[in-house]
Amino acid sequence: MSITYKDAAGIEGMRVAGRLASEVLDYITPFIKPGITTNDIDRLASECMAQQGSISATLNYQPPGYVPYPKSLCTSVNHQVCHGIPNDKPLKKGDIVNVDVTVIKDGWHGDNSRMYLIGDCSIAAKRLCHITYESMWQGIMRVKPGARLGDIGHAIQTFAEKNGFSVVREFCGHGIGKGFHEEPQVLHYGRPGTLEELQPGMIFTIEPMINAGKRDIKDGPEKDGWSIVTRDHSLSAQWEHTVLVTETGYEVLTLSAGSPPIPAFVPQNIPAQAVASA
Repeated sequence: MSITYKDAAGIEGMRVAGRLASEVLDYITPFIKPGITTNDIDRLASECMAQQGSISATLNYQPPGYVPYPKSLCTSVNHQVCHGIPNDKPLKKGDIVNVDVTVIKDGWHGDNSRMYLIGDCSIAAKRLCHITYESMWQGIMRVKPGARLGDIGHAIQTFAEKNGFSVVREFCGHGIGKGFHEEPQVLHYGRPGTLEELQPGMIFTIEPMINAGKRDIKDGPEKDGWSIVTRDHSLSAQWEHTVLVTETGYEVLTLSAGSPPIPAFVPQNIPAQAVASA
């Protein structure tokens, strides 16, 4: 499968889908506090999508070798790395949870995730979530025509490891558009100057999964065919944005009014359209 380059109409469709995906996270944010269940979060997101006129890309999603995914989003708690399935267990003070939302609007996919701190969390948990967020932006900053995918992965890996954390290797970002998962694969580790060259019209996710302990992972104890956890039971965090390669740099498509602030170290070369909504 080859990389698809979006034209002006495709880019505009992806802008809409990306904004809606981010607005789902805006909508659920006030509700995420001790006592809420991840099933509650899933229900709230479904209600928001219905109001938007979007649909969930994850509900009944079934790549080869997998059982159908049963929920409208993914919720990965504490040492869950990714693909946690919402359930009826209440979140408690001190938990951290990644909420990963992908919507489809007019055939286009918008994909993003955020970390949420439940009540007062440990300094270690806060630091992991903070450094993971900054790691994602270290990768985003490298996006421009002529750069290589290896530049993104190298920036993420070196920043995370410099701060004492490890990068999960088995999962990566991906191209996105009319398809949920398209080419290219976007590794969150690697060597600069390697892999595919970035060109205008490419759209892909950057979504590093960073562990507090070692990078090794395994299937979750739920044996649900989806959930992945850290092998050493250490905390894991993830953030995700969908990014467009523009003629001069990048545009983050999954920004909305409630998006977390962009780190101060990021040059403000984001298009005014994106900054205004951020």
